[in-house]
Amino acid sequence: MAGHSKWANIKHRKAAQDAKRGKIFTKLIRELTTASREGGSDAASNPRLRAAIDKALSNNMTRDTIDRAIKRGAGELDGQVLETIVYEGYGPGGTAVMVECMTDNRNRTVSEVRHAFSRSGGNLGTDGSVAYLFEKKGVISYQDAEEEAVMDAALEAGAEDVVVNDDGSIDVYTQWDEFGAVKDALDAGGLVADNAEVTMLPSTRAELDEDTAPKLLRLIDMLEDLDDVQEVYHNGEISDEVAQKL
Repeated sequence: MAGHSKWANIKHRKAAQDAKRGKIFTKLIRELTTASREGGSDAASNPRLRAAIDKALSNNMTRDTIDRAIKRGAGELDGQVLETIVYEGYGPGGTAVMVECMTDNRNRTVSEVRHAFSRSGGNLGTDGSVAYLFEKKGVISYQDAEEEAVMDAALEAGAEDVVVNDDGSIDVYTQWDEFGAVKDALDAGGLVADNAEVTMLPSTRAELDEDTAPKLLRLIDMLEDLDDVQEVYHNGEISDEVAQKL
């Protein structure tokens, strides 16, 4: 199956920018803490925590920092209690957008998220308005791995699909709750992932033109700059031709 990693490229570009600002570590620690608090500190029996650990490691977070966040979530250390909220909305060009937040103040968070949508030509929707367009999946990505080796190991480990992208990178897709087991099997085979996470993948995509593409990127930037926002998922599609003109 052939594919392209446009959505991943935008996501990875943003992740690199966030890392420079130091924001991504704050978001990762929040996710580790909340996952541990809600599902326990044993990653083997807590798929959400396992995914959070792998994502933290992919972003070069130290084991000590990860362990402290997990202990805080498990109640072994004092820490702020946050709740997870997902907002749904419509972005420029008819795009579907999901915004995962962690907050101690719902009113503040929804006000900031709504403001970002309205400033970018979009609008906040109701619960369920776009969620049906996304599916929770594990994605394990390789930039310079041997295609046959990844394919064989992934399928043997129970992966759902393996996609070779136009740029030569490889994405392994799993059921979200099987993510940890498949990642372990690939690691055991000597395959070192460049990125590994549980994400929300769109079932349909909205093609953006030169006018709407910058507006969607602006919306993503505004949302990800909010302290309470953990992740932004969307189904926007930007072609190579449009991307070159941005």
